[in-house]
Amino acid sequence: MTTIKTLILAAGQGTRMRSALPKVLHKIANRSLLEHVYKTSKQIDNNEVSVIYGHGGELVKDSLSMLDVNWVHQKEQLGTGHAVQQAESIINDADTVLILYGDVPLLESATIEGLLHKVTDESLALLTVQLDDPTGYGRIVRDKDKQVVKIVEQKDANEIDKLINEVNTGILAVKGKNLKKWISQLNSNNAQQEFYLTDIIEMAVKSGVIVNTHQPESEDEVLGVNNRKQLSYLERVYQAKQADILMEAGVTLFDPARIDCRGEFASLGQDISVDINVIFEGCNQIGNNVTIGANTIINNSIIADNVQILANSIIDNAIVGEGCRIGPFARLRQQAELANHVHIGNFVEIKKSTIAQGSKVNHLSYIGDATIGRGVNIGAGTITCNYDGVNKFRTTIEDGVFIGSDTQLIAPVTVAKNATIGAGSTITKDTPEGGLTLSRAKQISLKNWQKPVKK
Repeated sequence: MTTIKTLILAAGQGTRMRSALPKVLHKIANRSLLEHVYKTSKQIDNNEVSVIYGHGGELVKDSLSMLDVNWVHQKEQLGTGHAVQQAESIINDADTVLILYGDVPLLESATIEGLLHKVTDESLALLTVQLDDPTGYGRIVRDKDKQVVKIVEQKDANEIDKLINEVNTGILAVKGKNLKKWISQLNSNNAQQEFYLTDIIEMAVKSGVIVNTHQPESEDEVLGVNNRKQLSYLERVYQAKQADILMEAGVTLFDPARIDCRGEFASLGQDISVDINVIFEGCNQIGNNVTIGANTIINNSIIADNVQILANSIIDNAIVGEGCRIGPFARLRQQAELANHVHIGNFVEIKKSTIAQGSKVNHLSYIGDATIGRGVNIGAGTITCNYDGVNKFRTTIEDGVFIGSDTQLIAPVTVAKNATIGAGSTITKDTPEGGLTLSRAKQISLKNWQKPVKK
């Protein structure tokens, strides 16, 4: 079985990004460019991935330490050929070596598979693409029999070369034995005074090795990122593809151009509808008959069947049960867990709390570190005061409780089953089951009171 050794070249500084951040750490869909390339490469079987890093190397390694890769340091950035030379010690003769680039994020695994199928002991495989405007790219020069004979870089191209619109992507696959022989013969006699990996194409031809070419379905797959404009363009390409995937899965998108998917879905139900400017992050699970209002963010959450999420809501690491209604302008934070048929209304925030079936928190309230029972009604302006400046404490509200508006519950405190709390109360002690509890200052009115006037 063939062993694949993937080398991801990621040592460039990316000066045109005008950023202190290494280019490969800039993001598309909230994932770094290098992560996109890594994720695609890991879809290839029997594949060992190495990253050749240089500029900002320690930051790149620290930021992406979770990747299952070999890290190879390129101390000086002397070109792509020099980068590959740094990995020579980990390449075996029988390996098929795949060269990818950390700033080319949208390459498809199917394209890589097609390229790898064209590699033998007597041939290498080169990914090329036809461009209407090939300016800046190395041109693929072919002989009269249409066989590749060399690649000419833009700065070394003559006027005839510049008319060629088939260009080199830099992505190639080759047997380890051949690659090691050719990279040892590279020199820097060119306009850039760098060691070009592309020079191995001419060496291969002279050695009688056939250069097979393969092309991607779309040129967007092989576009690199050199500046913010290109980064923005590829973001939209990526998002358009995600929108297509969602619609093919049966999701209704009110406007496919105004949705961002910055993660993935563990599952998607039927008859989901999504309004404009919705953002999905992390890994989400969405049930059947879910409607999601405009300007909503859903991150790492589970949404059950028949849930209605109204506009401008944020659901972050939360669980929402069947038939719930959320929003508008609601926020569910980490460890918010709603049972079935719970209503969370406008300007309500829930954090690290469980709310049982049929309960309602409809207006202008904060519920944190709380356990709320079934059939509870929490009035507008209610706050669970869970933090004393050092420690956090829990509030328990049992089944059937009615909390009047503008109530403060000073944790730790328990409101017993079927209790009623009068509006405007500050509750500091546990309350009895089924009773009315309230705490208010005596209301007074002053007669003949003179309203102050401006002097």
